[in-house]
Amino acid sequence: MAALIVLVVGLAVVVVVQTRRIGRLARRVDGMTRGSDGGSLEALLTGSLERVDRIGRDVDQLAARSAIVEGDLRGAVQRVALVRFNPFEETGGNQSFALALMDAAGNGLVISSLHARAGTRIYGKALVAGRAETALSAEETEAVRVALASPRRAG
Repeated sequence: MAALIVLVVGLAVVVVVQTRRIGRLARRVDGMTRGSDGGSLEALLTGSLERVDRIGRDVDQLAARSAIVEGDLRGAVQRVALVRFNPFEETGGNQSFALALMDAAGNGLVISSLHARAGTRIYGKALVAGRAETALSAEETEAVRVALASPRRAG
C-alpha cells in the first residue's frame, strides 16, 4: 500500500509539472499566432493576401492603360528638327527655316519658310517613313535627317 501511495504522489507531481509546461507552451503559441493589432495570425495573413490580390488587379489595370497610352504616343509628334538658313544674299540673318515634325515611324511633314525683303513664303511637304513625295531642298533634307536621328520617345 505504501508503494501505491508513493506511486500516486509521484504521478501527481508529474501531472502538475506537465500541466505547467502545457500552460507555458499554450501562452507561447498564443503569443506567436496573435497579429500585430492583437488579432489572429490567420486574420493578418488573410488581410495581406487580399491586399496583394487588390494590388495585382491594380497593376493589371495600369498595364492595360499604359499600353493604350503607348499606342497613342506612336502617332504623336516626337521627332523634331529645325534648320535655319539664309537663302538670299540681300537679306540679313538666318530668318528662313525648315522644320521637320514626325512621329515614331517617320510620318509627318516638313515646313519651310523662305524669307526675303518682298515677303515670306511658306511651304509644306508630307513625309511618309521619312521620305517626301516631292523633292526636298538641302535644308529640308537636313531637317528630316536630324529629326530621324533624334531618339524615339515611344514605341
